[in-house]
Amino acid sequence: MDSQGYELRRVERCGSTNSVLLAESGFERPVLLLAEEQTAGRGRRGRRWHSAPGAGLAFSLAVALRRPLRELAALPLVAGVAVARALHGLGISRAALKWPNDIVVDGAKLGGILVETRSLRGTIKAVIGVGINLRGASELQIRLRRAVAALEQFIVVPDQVVLADSIARALLESLSAFEARGLDAVRAEWHRLDAHAGQKLRVRLADGSVVTGVASGLDVDGALRLATRGGMRAVRSGRVISARVA
Repeated sequence: MDSQGYELRRVERCGSTNSVLLAESGFERPVLLLAEEQTAGRGRRGRRWHSAPGAGLAFSLAVALRRPLRELAALPLVAGVAVARALHGLGISRAALKWPNDIVVDGAKLGGILVETRSLRGTIKAVIGVGINLRGASELQIRLRRAVAALEQFIVVPDQVVLADSIARALLESLSAFEARGLDAVRAEWHRLDAHAGQKLRVRLADGSVVTGVASGLDVDGALRLATRGGMRAVRSGRVISARVA
C-alpha cells in the first residue's frame, strides 16, 4: 500500500519494526512499517517497549539521509519535534519533550523514540521507531512504576493508520528540514517544547554517575546543557531521573 511520500506496510505482529527495516538491504523511497503488536520492541539501551495489541501505536520509518555522521546523534530530537507537532495537531496541546527521546504530557510518558542508523552505499539509512501509548495508562503505570499517559485520556483515539500517517508526514517534513539545515532547523521549536526548561535536573550518565544542574537548552550538537555549580556542562548520553522547579 502506498501513501504520499512513503511506502506503507502493515503487519499484525513482528519482533521489532526497527529490526525488520534495519535488516533490509535497500529501498527506493521512505518506508513505514506499522505493527499491531511488537513482541520484542526496544527502547534506548535495550530497554523493553511494551506494545500489546490495540494498546499502543508502534511503527518505524526508514529514510535515507546525507548529513554528516557527527550530526546524526541529533535525530531523536528532530523526530521528537515532529511527533509533538503531530500530536498538537490532533488536539494534545500539552505534549512536550523530555530530552533526549521521550514524549510527555504533564510529566507522564506518552511515548518514546528510538533511532538506529546503518551505512548504505554512500548514504545513511536511518530507522526512526515511534511508540505511543493509546490505552491502558493505569495498568502501565502499575507495571512500570512511573507516571504514564495514554492518548485516550485526551482525545478519541484515531485509527492507527491515520495516526501513523499524521506523525509520518510531520517526520518527513522535519527530516527534510534537517537535511537542509541540520539541527538548527528545529532547535528553536525543540526549546519551546522542552518539558524541563529551567528546571533543576538529576541526570544519570552512561557510566552510572549522576550530574545535577539547571536545564539550559541544547548544545550545538544536541547535547543537553546543564548549568552546574562547576559551570556549564554538555551531557551527550544520559537519562533524566528527576526534575523540579529550580
